[in-house]
Amino acid sequence: MTEVRVAGVGLTEFGEEPSRTGRDLFGAASTEAFADADVPRADIESVRYGNFMGELSERQGHQGPLMAEAAGVRAPSTRYESACASSGAALRSAVKDIRNDEEDVILVGGAERMTNLGTAGATEALAIAADELWEVRSGMTFPGAYALMAKAYFDEYGGDRTDLAHVAVKNHDHAMGNEHAQYQRRIDVSDVLEAPPVSEPLGLYDSCPISDGASALVLVSDEYAEENGVDAPVAITGTGQGGDDMALQDRKYLARTPASNRAAEEAYADAGIGPDDVDFAEVHDCFTIAEVLALESLGFYEVGEGIGAARRGETTAEGDVPVNLSGGLKAKGHPVGATGTSQVAEITELLRGDHVNSDAVADAEVGLAHNAGGTVASCLVHVMEVVA
Repeated sequence: MTEVRVAGVGLTEFGEEPSRTGRDLFGAASTEAFADADVPRADIESVRYGNFMGELSERQGHQGPLMAEAAGVRAPSTRYESACASSGAALRSAVKDIRNDEEDVILVGGAERMTNLGTAGATEALAIAADELWEVRSGMTFPGAYALMAKAYFDEYGGDRTDLAHVAVKNHDHAMGNEHAQYQRRIDVSDVLEAPPVSEPLGLYDSCPISDGASALVLVSDEYAEENGVDAPVAITGTGQGGDDMALQDRKYLARTPASNRAAEEAYADAGIGPDDVDFAEVHDCFTIAEVLALESLGFYEVGEGIGAARRGETTAEGDVPVNLSGGLKAKGHPVGATGTSQVAEITELLRGDHVNSDAVADAEVGLAHNAGGTVASCLVHVMEVVA
């Protein structure tokens, strides 16, 4: 099977850029990815682009060809939408086509413009990733949905707000020095516990910010890399996708995320590894409870045991399995369509040794990216390894 290499990565700063358009953001990230890859734009055979709310934030549909143009590429281009997992879905499509010898060089990434909508407008736009008939019409928002999941977890397995506070503190610590991170400032447990409530038991610091930003990857086949002298030591060796019922009330569990289980199992089998082989991970921590649920679904912890991982220091930069060394969605930011491929960009830099936190995983060979949509009704997991 053809091996998929990450030849280059590009990221904009994540944060508040209300005057920058999606095409501006993706163009900037793509330019950086091409420079990193040293691959000519003319060699790109297709563009796969993730975006969720372009029609709402920019009144712009049909974004595939628009973003190819922004990237300076003359190639077929398709937009992928899977809520917060949009660019993760785009990535999986690209990986499968390179493996199947359909193409050798693909530009994949995503972008989101959100802050121009304001907090209320962005919250309303994000809500359409929930079930419109049974959740959105009832006033459900994602802070409320994840609060229900957190309460269900506490009731069934234990834990408390202090455990979640340690997740936030850890990820803010990891974001320090990450030039792409929206929040490069430390917080402590008391900051989290004393912050204004958003939806009990979640407070302001349990929630990721509203963000603008873009990410881009240049993917190549191992044959292309060898023939063209492309230095690409990191490969995507496993890919998996899982799904679940859309509305929370239709699910068997509120305190588990089976879509992540399914995606992880497929990705592990695809890569020929297990959770014990993973050296570090980037997981979808849109809320602090989401990181806990991800740790358990990915097989790093048994159900009910992930809640204390950050408090015990096991997922910090010094821990056994560092999680969200980028700062995660919590501190790095969450421009929805860009998040999936931004995780892969961060892992690539960490494995190559040119990330601000690479020293924490200096001997690492395997990283994992977990990208979820909505209340994890959709999920993409990718395994990445050093291969040369």
